[in-house]
Amino acid sequence: MTRIAVIGCGHWGPNHIRVFNNLPDSKVCAVADLDEQRLRRVGGMYPSVRCEQDYQRVVTDPNIDAVVIATPTQTHYQIARESLLAGKHVLCEKPLCEQSNHGKELVELSHASGCLLMVGHVFLFNAGIAKLKGIIDAGELGAIQYLAASRTNLGPIRSDVNVAYDLATHDVSIFNWLLGGEPELVSAMGASFLQPGIEDVVFISAKYPHNAVANIQASWLDPKKVRQITIVGNRCMATWDDLQSTTPVAIYDKGVNAVQDYGDFGEFLRLSMWDGDVRMPKVHSDEPLKCQAIEFLKYVQQGRVERSDGVFALGVVKVLEAVTASLRLNGSPVRVGS
Repeated sequence: MTRIAVIGCGHWGPNHIRVFNNLPDSKVCAVADLDEQRLRRVGGMYPSVRCEQDYQRVVTDPNIDAVVIATPTQTHYQIARESLLAGKHVLCEKPLCEQSNHGKELVELSHASGCLLMVGHVFLFNAGIAKLKGIIDAGELGAIQYLAASRTNLGPIRSDVNVAYDLATHDVSIFNWLLGGEPELVSAMGASFLQPGIEDVVFISAKYPHNAVANIQASWLDPKKVRQITIVGNRCMATWDDLQSTTPVAIYDKGVNAVQDYGDFGEFLRLSMWDGDVRMPKVHSDEPLKCQAIEFLKYVQQGRVERSDGVFALGVVKVLEAVTASLRLNGSPVRVGS
């Protein structure tokens, strides 16, 4: 039985409490939040859970095995650091932190302490995204040429981070996972319409190894909720639509080949196009947060994180840093990790 403490009971923390309390191999023993009203609400729903305003009281509790961090992004580094130093396994909400040097420190601290560090890039545990990963790894799409993502809605609007750290983080983590690495270059344009200095709409372009390119649109200011991804390979194409609960993934047997031909009057381009069937594979859906929690508990038992570990999460932070730098440079390309 893994004894859990959840730090942060705002928008996402109560979901972690619910999920871990409903799993047979874990129990939420304590929660922490600065807001007394939130604590009263949690205490009313879970009378056996100890509620504290000072998170350090639960981080240092010897009866706690693991800490779930669901606080504002700028607090992640400090709380995760203190938790690892206290000998606790850590599941931290995305992104791991704001700065890659802090992320590197947390990864090193996790290795030194022997405690696990996992980050809640929850869409890596989405059944549709997992299906895409299997399709790509099996070579069904061929060489990946480009990826495009759109993640928009009217709100919820945050004031602690911009929309890149809030929404685009999901698609950066998805693309990095699907392609097995980080982009080399990123370029980003955005605008702050509601809060000065906090972009509420961003457009990100990225160049990955092996000549794959990607584009991400993220916005808090859009009339429609959209969560869509398109992946184009040189054999087939695929789409994912998270709002299509029964058939989120579609595979298109279509594409185009470009052949350089030579005739009596020089070189010209011959295009060969094909348009075959559309296949919608079966996707067995389950709550991604529950799947993530189950995996975390498994990782605690086996002593290693297989998906969304600290090193992977640090790669996402490096991309977000480059995005921020490009935004400040009006879209000039920035090398990731520079």
